[in-house]
Amino acid sequence: MTNWQSTAPAGMMARFRQVRQQTLALCRGLSAEDMLLQSMPDASPGKWHLAHSSWFFEQFVLGRDPAYRPRDPAWHYLFNSYYQSVGPMHARPQRGLLSRPSLDEVRGYRQYIDDAMSELLNRGDDPELAALVELGLQHEQQHQELLLTDIKHAFWCNPLQPAYRAALTDTATAKAVPLRFVDGREGVVEIGHRGEGFAFDNETPRHRSLLHPHALANRLVTNAEYLAFVREGGYCEPGLWLSDGWATVQREGWQHPIYWQDDLASEFTLAGLRGLDPHEPVCHLSYYEAEAFARWAGARLPTEAEWESAAQRVAVDGNLQDEQRFQPRAANGDAALLQLYGDVWEWTASPYINYPGFRPLPGALGEYNGKFMCGQWVLRGGSCVTPRDHIRASYRNFFPPHARWQFAGLRLGQDR
Repeated sequence: MTNWQSTAPAGMMARFRQVRQQTLALCRGLSAEDMLLQSMPDASPGKWHLAHSSWFFEQFVLGRDPAYRPRDPAWHYLFNSYYQSVGPMHARPQRGLLSRPSLDEVRGYRQYIDDAMSELLNRGDDPELAALVELGLQHEQQHQELLLTDIKHAFWCNPLQPAYRAALTDTATAKAVPLRFVDGREGVVEIGHRGEGFAFDNETPRHRSLLHPHALANRLVTNAEYLAFVREGGYCEPGLWLSDGWATVQREGWQHPIYWQDDLASEFTLAGLRGLDPHEPVCHLSYYEAEAFARWAGARLPTEAEWESAAQRVAVDGNLQDEQRFQPRAANGDAALLQLYGDVWEWTASPYINYPGFRPLPGALGEYNGKFMCGQWVLRGGSCVTPRDHIRASYRNFFPPHARWQFAGLRLGQDR
């Protein structure tokens, strides 16, 4: 397994405990009833996230030892997600029907896995083991994001629209950062993982890409800018939309971003209903909405190569999960390019396909990324619910173009 470095047992143990404890911390304050909610087929109950992220370690790490005994063999079926090569799984849209095992039993399962992993990690320094454990931790950090996006959607579906957190920490800016375009690199550039530290297989191999003259907006598109699109009839003008996007708008009755209220003055957040901040990045857009706005604005979405070539020169910093705000924050500062990391995942104009020379991981783990390289679009940069040590310039997220429940927005690009 390339691109993963061995970690000393003590360091790996500390990281394992930190990530696992953070997942539980994100569930603090949620009731057993909250943890069972599944508000749509694309979302999963919090209880299932807790169990599946433990199943991953059981299946792909602990299961390598013939002497290991599963906590309950029947749970292999319940908590498998999409790994067809390791066996059948419970239907995804029906995960919210699993009242048993109980939340307490799932928490006991996590402890069972943690105890077995602690014993395994204490045996010594094994590079292959370290690579598998790091993959499992990165996988769990993806589910930390999903815990938050999924509970937000579930609470939004509740007529009471309860809050996940009582309040958002806020450092609002006094004035908006003016939008301007910054010229990007031109010519042949290299993108993809460089080889140091962790990367998913879909970030490899590093390869050359040709960039034509282009520019990127210095910041993300704001609520105020998107509101202008809504008020000027953006959702009523078929000429702005891709054909599938317009069909989706008509079928679903979209009139504004999913969590905006019909008054266009407030939005639902993880802190409950609050006034729409005009300077915060617009959030929870589908690819169709992002692409239509860019067209309306006389611009376009950046390609992932354009985005990465710019992000390679910027340190990972921003409004990420570690800030504990869980809501995009208005741009602030005088850097040439702001908000490249955190706040919202940025839709790109790039379909999610393999890089030249891509090879998936061997065995069942090859199902992790490669088999989804059809009908999805790439997002870059992380969001306000992405852990800081989980994101990097080469990270490729991907979702189908109709997906709206993720913390996704956009940055404008243009040809020069």
